[in-house]
Parts: sequence; C-alpha cells; structure tokens
Amino acid sequence: MTGTLESSRAPAVAGTLRLWLVAARPRTLPAAIAPVLVGTALAASDEIFRPLVFVAAIVGSVFIQIGTNLSNDYSDARRGADTEDRLGPLRVTGGGLMPPRRVLVGTYVAFGVAVAAGAYLIAVAGWELLLVGAVSILAGVLYTGGPRPYGYEGLGELFVFLFFGVVAVVGSYFAQTERLAWEAFALSIPMGLLAAAILVVNNVRDIDTDRRAGKRTLAVKLGRDGARRLFVGMLVVAFLAPPATWIAGGLSAWILLTLLVSPLAVPLARTVLTRVDGPSLNAALGRSGALLALFSLLLAAGVLAS
Repeated sequence: MTGTLESSRAPAVAGTLRLWLVAARPRTLPAAIAPVLVGTALAASDEIFRPLVFVAAIVGSVFIQIGTNLSNDYSDARRGADTEDRLGPLRVTGGGLMPPRRVLVGTYVAFGVAVAAGAYLIAVAGWELLLVGAVSILAGVLYTGGPRPYGYEGLGELFVFLFFGVVAVVGSYFAQTERLAWEAFALSIPMGLLAAAILVVNNVRDIDTDRRAGKRTLAVKLGRDGARRLFVGMLVVAFLAPPATWIAGGLSAWILLTLLVSPLAVPLARTVLTRVDGPSLNAALGRSGALLALFSLLLAAGVLAS
C-alpha cells in the first residue's frame, strides 16, 4: 500500500513542478540574466569581481522576473486578457491549471527570494540598491496589476528597456564597483532594446486578443505593421550600439564580437514582418530570447577582452 501511495505521489509532484515551470515562463529568463552578465563583465574589466555579489544579483534578477511573470499570469486572468483564442502558450491561471490564490502565493514567494538576495546586495554594496530593488518589484507588479496597469497603456516596452537595460546593467556594475560609469549606460542600450524586442513579438502575436480585451499594448496602438517596424528598428539599433561605443573610445574593438550573431537577426525579423500565425510567432519569441542570450555572452566576452 505504501509503495502504491508513493508511486502515485511522484507523478503528481512532477506534474506540479511542470506547471510551475510553465508559469515561470523560462523563455523570458535570458532577459533577466543577460544584463547582469554584461554589467558584471564591465566591472571585471576594471579588475573588480565579487562572486557572491554576482550570484546574488543573478538570483535577485531572475526571481524578480519570475515573480513578474506569475503576477502577470494572475492579473491577466482576472482582467480577462487570457482567453481560449489566445495564440500564445497556455497560462496556468487563465487555463484553469492552478487556482489563482496558489499563483498569487507563488508570486509572493518569488519576490521574497528576490528581496532576500537584494538584502545581501544592500548590505555589501550600499543603500542605493534598496531603491533599485523596490522600484523593480513595484514595476513588475504594476505591469498588469493595480488600478491602472501600464502594460495595458502601451508602456510595457519602455519599462522593459529601462529595467532590463539601464537599471539591470548599471545596477549590476554598481553592485560590484559602488560607482557609475558611462560605459555601463552605453552597454545597457542594446540589452534593453533586445529585451524590449521580446515583448514586441509577444504583443504582435496577441494583438487581436489584446484589442478585444481592452489591453492597449504598444502593438495595439501602433497597429501590426507599425509594431513590426518597431521590432526591426530595435534590432538595428541594438547591433549598432556596440560599434558606436567602440568609436566613442569607451571599450576596445572586441565588443564588435556581437556582430557575429547579426545573421540570426535577419530570419527572425523576416518572421515577425511576415507571419501572423501563433506557432511561427511563438518560435520567434523563443528565438528573440536566444538572440538576446547569445548577444549578451559575446558582449560580455568582448568587454572582458577590452
């Protein structure tokens, strides 16, 4: 009898873990890790590297992203944005796979882990990071939560650019060095643009269902063609940013390593420009995350070699 109970529990536990993995949306996590790598690499190029600070920054960034994803899953379901005709992957709250309260508790736990990591960073690097962490968590909750969610007003891409670009790169550099440098701001531009481009793909895919749900994303405001052009523009500027930084004399030509992944951007842009079906745009979403990950690795390597 005991063996039977244990064997029945194992699939249940595995199924629950799979649901939490779906809810965490792992394809979005490169956007949380990439800027920390780049900011830390810049600090290391100045011969400053504190391993525990790096780990805490990664943990904090990843769990802020997971908490944001869970919060969005919960809030979108409550607002009726996740309907059955949605082209994207199934959401656990809207799809009835998890009770809303459980998802909300998961949100609190994820943000709690992020707060614990942030407390260490504040202790070793200064009170300024308290403001960074608090504002980042608040931005994650208010994306689709609260009385006037900014994600429903076309401001999502701007906030992604700021928090996964400027705040994350500059904040990671500051956590290591306890100072600011213009190079950190320069490197944050391509990171923020590529992270925001992921959201553009997501919103181009969901433009019809978002419009019906009253979710006025930037794609809804610009229209499908306008959002597609914005996506291409983001990619172009992101790849031009490292050469501009090199020309400005901040870092060596090694940061041009990022151009090695530019061929991946061409078919990605073609897909976003021409396809409207869910499977193609879901694949483009994953490839956008992969592009960000590869770009960040090459940029970090180039910075370290500078």
